[in-house]
Order: sequence, then C-alpha cells, then structure tokens
Amino acid sequence: MTEINLTGREIIAKAIEFGASLAGIVNIDELKFSPSHTIYGKMPDYSGVGTVDVEGKEKQGQVQWDNRARSAVVIAVAHPEDEPDLDYWVQGLSGGTRGNAKLISVFSRLAGWVEKEKNIGAIKIPYYVEQGGVFVKDAAVLAGLGCIGRNNILVTPEYGPRVRLRVLFLAADLPSTGIKNYDPCGNCEQFCKKACPMGAMGRTVYTAEKMGQDLLPGRNGTYNRKQCNRQMEKDINNGEDVPVPGTDKTGSEVRFCRQCELACPVGLNDK
Repeated sequence: MTEINLTGREIIAKAIEFGASLAGIVNIDELKFSPSHTIYGKMPDYSGVGTVDVEGKEKQGQVQWDNRARSAVVIAVAHPEDEPDLDYWVQGLSGGTRGNAKLISVFSRLAGWVEKEKNIGAIKIPYYVEQGGVFVKDAAVLAGLGCIGRNNILVTPEYGPRVRLRVLFLAADLPSTGIKNYDPCGNCEQFCKKACPMGAMGRTVYTAEKMGQDLLPGRNGTYNRKQCNRQMEKDINNGEDVPVPGTDKTGSEVRFCRQCELACPVGLNDK
C-alpha cells in the first residue's frame, strides 16, 4: 500500500471519529482508469433499480466529474446482520435509509472540517453515475478498504460485504491509500452464488474480449445485474406502507434482498 501523507491520515482519522467504520483516500487519476470506469462506455444499456435517466445526455466512454476534483475520501459504515433496518428503504425518508442517513451525516461533518481546518475544497457528488457520481466499489478498492468479491460487492476484512459506501471529492492532489493485498474469494465455496434467489451468478455475461480487460463484473464476468434487478423489482412490489420517521406521513418500506451478502462468511464477527 502507498505511504499516505499526513493530510490523508488526518482526513481518514477524522472520518472515523465522525462515525465511519472504515475510510481511505483515492487519487482521481487512478480512479479514472479503474475497471468499472474504464468499461462504462462498453456496458450494455441498463435502466434498472439504482440508475436514473438523464434527459438529452448520452452515456460517454468515461464518467465526467467536476474538474476541481483531484482526490476523494471513501468511507464505509458497517451494516451488521442484526441491524437489517439500516438498509430498509422508506419512501419519503430523508436519505432513503437509516444507513444512508448516517453516511450523509458523516460526510457533512467531514466536508465542513476539511474546508475549515485543512482549507481543502470538499465537492459533494451525486449518487447516480449517470449524473456524475462514481463507481464507489472501485473507489473503495483503490482506497484500500477491501476487494471486489464474486458477488460483485466490496468485501472488507473487518466486516465482509456488510458495509455501505460513500465518496466525497477533494480539491487536493492526495495519493491513494493503495490496494490492499487481500482476497478471501480465491478458494471460497461461492456461498454468495448458491444463496442468490435469481441465479444472478450462474453464467458468463461479460467476456474479456468484449470488454477489453480481464477485470470483469463479478471478477470473471458472471454477475448478471439484470437478473439481480428482477429481484429488486420484486422487493419493491412487496413493499408495505409504514410511518415515515419524523413526519405524519406513511411511505412504502422496501426490504431489498441481501442474500449474497449475508451468505458470505467473511467478517462474521462484525465490529
């Protein structure tokens, strides 16, 4: 891993102090050429859950970001199995989920501290890649938080895949924390594949020849996001109305599938 400089170490420490479970730094020049960003323009059109239509804007060969951005801080918040409601999406709830609200709170505090104490511009980015967001799992790998598992989810040594991620751009040229020498999936029995109710990892969808690189979704090109999306659509249709915290309204509560995530044995002793 890269020897992170003093400023980077201070930012990481402050993110942890503000409530992050893990944090790291990624340099924008490295992030631009990470696997998902490199093949973004080659991926088939997809308009499922987790995407948004941007009227009049075609998908480019590379994601376009604010030109002030020179590096980014990546944070992870642990999402243990015994706190499932952290990920229940509630229509009308600020942030959508309690877990995302926690991420937003950490970043709001961190952005204020970075600008006031370090005199570094903090650039908040959209959630959706189509609107100028980032592929956060790629950013997390470069920031040293873990590796991409066979289920196409970030797997961390500390918490396995049971984390939620967020990225904040910084107007400062900081080095990446660096890729961690870590891979628990090499000889795994693929519990995630067996657990998937949609068989989303059952066949090859992307090839190295078509994508122009060996690093593929789900590591070997077998992750099928359209199959995964069918489950998410079912989850949305099965949503039930609940009171929206802090309001006198109700909204649909969606409990998205986490089977591949919860089946992973890594980090079962969540901290």
